[in-house]
Amino acid sequence: MATNFRHNVIHAELTGDGMAIQNFIPTIMAMAAVFAVPRVGRDFIAGHPGDIELAERPIDPDWIVSGEPRARAARHSVSTDGRAATQVWDCTAGSFHWTFYEEETVYILEGSVRVTTEDGNVRLLGVGDMAYFAPRSRALWEIDDYVKKIAFCRTTGNPTVTLLRGMLGRMRRAIRN
Repeated sequence: MATNFRHNVIHAELTGDGMAIQNFIPTIMAMAAVFAVPRVGRDFIAGHPGDIELAERPIDPDWIVSGEPRARAARHSVSTDGRAATQVWDCTAGSFHWTFYEEETVYILEGSVRVTTEDGNVRLLGVGDMAYFAPRSRALWEIDDYVKKIAFCRTTGNPTVTLLRGMLGRMRRAIRN
């Protein structure tokens, strides 16, 4: 089953075939418990970014341009409607193309990253810098040593589709490994 599931999920993901994705929604939802991040149901959440335990969040190998960047992340909080989240993310040296599936504003806590947008704009982001990335934008991230950021993310599309897209990507990477 894993091989057929993998093939069909990847086909649906690559072709954008909505019907193919709909056919796999029951299977995907059954696997959601493994891949989904639980929502926080509290009215107030506070803490220091350094106190959040980060978990491995591998970068899609197809996105890596050079090096062996190792990324980790953890959610700090999720909005009550599930459309916004705050997370802490870090990464070691390497370069990779990153596709932003949702709006993201970043604030650099440590280190630096050189970002090159698809239209050729280059900006070095260092400690204290902020940047905004529109949904469906893509940029080359070049990290010489290390970077740590807070990311403020907001889903602008259908939250179910965004959740499924994220789960499909994580499942695809899990099946590869």
